[in-house]
Amino acid sequence: MTETPILLWLRRDLRLDDHPAFTAAAESGRPVIPVFIHDEVVKTHGAAPKWRLGLGVARFAESLEVIGSKLILRRGNALDVLRALVKETGAGAVYWSRAYDPVAIERDKGVKAGLKDDGLEAKSFSGHLLFEPWTVESKTGDFYKVFTPMWKSVRGRQLDAALPAVTSAKAPDEWPESDTIDDWDMGAAMRRGAAIVQQYVCVGEAAARERLDSFIASKIGDYQKARDILAMDGTSLLSENLTYGEISPRTCWHAGWAAFHEGKPGAETFLKELVWREFAYQLAYHTPHIVDGNWRPEWDAFPWNEDEEDPRVVAWKQGRTGIQLVDAAMRQMYVTGYMHNRGRMIVASYLTKHLMSHWRIGQAWFDDCLIDWDPASNAMGWQWAAGSGPDAAPYFRVFNPDTQAEKFDKDRAYRARYLGELFKNHDVQAAEYFDAVPKSWGLSLGDTYPRPIVSLEEGRAKALDAYSNRAA
Repeated sequence: MTETPILLWLRRDLRLDDHPAFTAAAESGRPVIPVFIHDEVVKTHGAAPKWRLGLGVARFAESLEVIGSKLILRRGNALDVLRALVKETGAGAVYWSRAYDPVAIERDKGVKAGLKDDGLEAKSFSGHLLFEPWTVESKTGDFYKVFTPMWKSVRGRQLDAALPAVTSAKAPDEWPESDTIDDWDMGAAMRRGAAIVQQYVCVGEAAARERLDSFIASKIGDYQKARDILAMDGTSLLSENLTYGEISPRTCWHAGWAAFHEGKPGAETFLKELVWREFAYQLAYHTPHIVDGNWRPEWDAFPWNEDEEDPRVVAWKQGRTGIQLVDAAMRQMYVTGYMHNRGRMIVASYLTKHLMSHWRIGQAWFDDCLIDWDPASNAMGWQWAAGSGPDAAPYFRVFNPDTQAEKFDKDRAYRARYLGELFKNHDVQAAEYFDAVPKSWGLSLGDTYPRPIVSLEEGRAKALDAYSNRAA
């Protein structure tokens, strides 16, 4: 067993740097066979996440070639594929990085049990989070259900330095057969939108590291304020790379603390955002029902509209509600595959409160459209906005998009970037929206911008009435 190959099962950890599973495999001196499986979990991904994952896999395969290794691609049930590869290669172990959302956990438990039954070493490693969820506890020994106490608990923790990049790994005597990434056609569901969104992606470990370094050097100082200005390039945009593991959270954490000790004022806010991601995974791990059901069960009887074909819901999906900031944010998602975080809060509040529609409709839509989709963060974000999630007093928080526009898009630059029907001097992205969305929507730049489908005052009043009655 000490000479048999190790299968390195890659998932959301597409990097060489700070990769505990890869480092352990490489340092064993045994042959290492990296493999990515288009498995039962990948199969469930929406259009944009699956497409973006495919880009990341292809780029990581190139990185492996540089260090004399190779990425084996296979498709099928994860345990079945791994067993087949063990048989083909004589591998005696399978290593992988842990995942923490309930769907992935269920898969991984089955894989680990099956491999151990076969007499194989099956070993999982950290790497996707800063802190393993079972290591972060309150004074009473419970997990945190409120963010601020969790932040205070982990703020002073010392983390080990990031591991150096893997620069070589022993190759097997013979490589097994592999699919090609083109065989999988992972962008099929993107259709014509892929060509538009392709311009805005930042794929791979080198690009992720450059993005982090640029943020620390030139943007972190103003981050606390700039991150809320919708038209400003004031955020790190690292959510895209973190979700595919093209950069590790530990690398980001140490860079943030270095900036903090240099006196850069936005550094602590950046560190809090990293822990906000951890908080989402704490909840997904300890209360897995958050990904598909109300975190607070008392919301199960709340009378949300669940009709996805409701014309108002369709208008929300299309960025045609007549509420300019809501529509601009939705269109940013179709053009770039990304939506500004403040935009996410605003469109989620509008759907769940002004339109009184179920948060699961919005969650599923984001699952399909965001290139930085993350199962834990998306679920928690939608429930936080809807009021059914981890928030002490949620029902009266109803974002007013017009007030938000006055605060965070005062010069209308964000709206002009995406609303071509309203702004003659619009940015190129406004026209790209019409090229990215499905032809079946029948939209064109010459269309008249719609009137509001519901007045903000009326929507707010109905929401507050419904939420207050529920709270009572």
